[in-house]
Amino acid sequence: MTTLVLLRDPSDPVASAVPVVRAAERLRAAFEERGVRVEERVGHDEPAEVVSAISVSGAALPGAAETLGRAGVEAPSRAEAFAIVDHGTDVPRLTAYGADTRGLVYAILELADRVELEPDPLEAIRTALPLVQEPANRVRSVARLFCSDVEDLGWFRDEGFWRRYLSMLVGQRFNRFSLTLGLGYNFHRDVTDAYLYFAYPFLVSVPGYAVRVPQLPDEERERNLAALRFLSEEARTLGLDVQLGLWTHAFEWIDSPDAHQTVEGLTPETHAAYCRDAVTTLLEACPGIGGITFRVHGEGGVPEGSWAFWRTVFDGVVAIGRRVGIDLHAKGLDEPTLRAALDTGMPVTVSPKFWAEHMGLPYHQAAIREAERIPREDPGHRSEWHSYMRVSEGSRPFTRYGYGDFLREDRPYDVVFRLWAGTQRMLLWGDPAFAAGYGRASSIAGAGGLEWCEPLTFKGREGTGIAGSRTGYADPSLVPRDDWEKFAYSYRLFGRLTYDPESPANGWRRAVRHEFGEAADDAESALANASRILPLVTVAHHPSASNNYYWPELYTDMPIVTDEGGEQTHPYWDTPVPRRFGTVDPLDPEVFSSVVSYVETLLAQEPDGRVSPIDVAGLLDRLAGESLKRLAPVESSGSASARRWTVDIRIASALGRFFAAKLRAAVGFEIHRLTGISDLLRAAAQDCRDARAAWSEAAKHGDAYVDDLTYGPQAWIRGHWRDRLDAIDTDVEALEALASGLVPSTATSRWTGAAAGSLDLTPVPPNVVELRHEPSTLRHGDDHRIELRVGGAEAASVRSVRLRYRPMDQSRTYDETEMNRAGLRFVATIAKETTSAPYPVAYAFLVTGSRGSVRRFPGLGEDLAGCPYFVARDGG
Repeated sequence: MTTLVLLRDPSDPVASAVPVVRAAERLRAAFEERGVRVEERVGHDEPAEVVSAISVSGAALPGAAETLGRAGVEAPSRAEAFAIVDHGTDVPRLTAYGADTRGLVYAILELADRVELEPDPLEAIRTALPLVQEPANRVRSVARLFCSDVEDLGWFRDEGFWRRYLSMLVGQRFNRFSLTLGLGYNFHRDVTDAYLYFAYPFLVSVPGYAVRVPQLPDEERERNLAALRFLSEEARTLGLDVQLGLWTHAFEWIDSPDAHQTVEGLTPETHAAYCRDAVTTLLEACPGIGGITFRVHGEGGVPEGSWAFWRTVFDGVVAIGRRVGIDLHAKGLDEPTLRAALDTGMPVTVSPKFWAEHMGLPYHQAAIREAERIPREDPGHRSEWHSYMRVSEGSRPFTRYGYGDFLREDRPYDVVFRLWAGTQRMLLWGDPAFAAGYGRASSIAGAGGLEWCEPLTFKGREGTGIAGSRTGYADPSLVPRDDWEKFAYSYRLFGRLTYDPESPANGWRRAVRHEFGEAADDAESALANASRILPLVTVAHHPSASNNYYWPELYTDMPIVTDEGGEQTHPYWDTPVPRRFGTVDPLDPEVFSSVVSYVETLLAQEPDGRVSPIDVAGLLDRLAGESLKRLAPVESSGSASARRWTVDIRIASALGRFFAAKLRAAVGFEIHRLTGISDLLRAAAQDCRDARAAWSEAAKHGDAYVDDLTYGPQAWIRGHWRDRLDAIDTDVEALEALASGLVPSTATSRWTGAAAGSLDLTPVPPNVVELRHEPSTLRHGDDHRIELRVGGAEAASVRSVRLRYRPMDQSRTYDETEMNRAGLRFVATIAKETTSAPYPVAYAFLVTGSRGSVRRFPGLGEDLAGCPYFVARDGG
């Protein structure tokens, strides 16, 4: 048996830390599983005999940096950074170096990953070296939600599950795990399954209070606390921070006669004090918990503006006497609540949503929807729910679905974005380009990072839990041991590429090679293209910002043709009236155009540079085609993993073709409404039939899943693809009836003649003008000069350039100015009135060509992973 020596100096505090010891145990087990005996030796001198060796060391060890220097590598110093070098001998002689404990853990686990997945373990550990990496984001977190006692108690109390799951997270370079409780409902009404909803009495008995859940035996409460204590300690020993999300502080349920669990012994007078002392009790019982996330808006059960309540609760964090972070969910967050957290002296984080309650393209919205931007009148009189939401539904609605006004450069808090799970909950996702894009976007304007709501989030929500696998497979042979194992590739991409968006591709490709062998390149490409489909749909067509209503993965059809006097047949309420497919806003109305606004600009022959629905349809067809083109070698391997990948790629591709055809049909219909062009209506009917055929194909491949996929009780967040066919058929029939003349046309003939007859619905091809711009540092309160250079063979064809800009405060609107031409340069100045706001400035260029076409720069790029604006930050 081959022998490898593992060297660790006992005087090295980093190499002796418990997480490093645990990582070394995994490396040793990986080698021995592959037939390599590991001999651990104390000291730092390399063995004299000819034998493979790995020396592990931290920055504090004398001479460690010099050892790297002799291999031509400068020792990285940033927290969590690491380096691995090969000293160039005949047999592997490596040094694994960490700038701190976590950095050294990542170095060791990188080697373990290679040993576990590559054919030749000793060759694998020395390939692509030296490797030096450091984190782009301070926080790389995964949120796992407890929503259902039926579906979630099993994994919550399973120590084996936690060992496997947490070990996977740290191996993929996540540095925080967030157990999220209290998100089983959006509001404490119609509650059935309330297990761990108001979490405290399910976990602890608080001295001085007779608060309990009468349906919960004391022994079961103790088991729950033991599970929380175990997972938090296990995470800490592996090198993970632990965040506890407490999203609900309601203790009485409204109109909930069928609630399985209730809380007794608490009154409004004792509520705040109890929660304060319960926080302290929990933190005392679980010292591994390093931070708490609070939902401070009204859906958490406490009316917005309850500042005294939150000050009292935050005192419970202070009372523990150690450093514990306070994370405030940004929706409805106002200055007094934020100040109350800051006054504790604890580290404070504000955590806004990334793309509303969904997964969009890997950049932050250039603009939020107008419906969320404008403050509203006091909502208190409208309903009991609204009375809780005086800030998020009143004075500060722009905090609901984006970063709001929290990116000010003088902020005394950190910002960590939360990527919500509303777009793609159960289909496999995996695109390296998008994952890297999220990694870059997560540190925008100096932000701290990202919390990713993992796949299957909200499964079994609002009392819809079903016994069995959470993955929803009808075929037991497709069910993995742990539900996360289906998505192991997703975790790998998100973890490694939010740690370092420039990570070497071998870090994820070795896993695909291990799984698919010679079909690995096809598998990676097929899944990457399929994974871009639903995020693109989410951004381009967004009938509801709430994931409780809009679920493009299992879409409830929105009709192209509506009976404007009839009953609404779909769930989308936060969308423009009349509520039909063509009137729906994009989630980013600065970069994307709705169907109706595109039609208006098309007929007026006034292009605005936004991505049109026709552009989106072309992109969706391309992505669907590319994913299917590479799928055959994957499908032929026949393994359970290959079957899971194949099913989900085929469903996603069919959904792409459905939305592409539906967008084209909506454009044709809306043009017909304004022009009366009958050919467009007939083409729209055919597009709608094509959309129906694509959806039918998705439903066929969806037979791999059970008939009822439950993410809530309403029909639009449960069920199966085939359940949606009737509504799609109704839409097809309505268009066909119009096209055949059975229903009188309502076309206004507003646009006729030359303008209507010259319509060209093909996407505008990109021109060959080269555009170059380098963002420069701004100084708040000073004018800021912006310059764009044009080049290439058609540089002279550029007619004009407009600059669009605004401070990175989503409550603000964009300004636009014409840039002055000076040869091949265009120049403009952003006035100090704009830069005086304490925010970075986002801006983009609208370039008009000789034929009147308008191009936005920067664009999304070929892989759709680009950021469509530049950011200028204060350098002072």
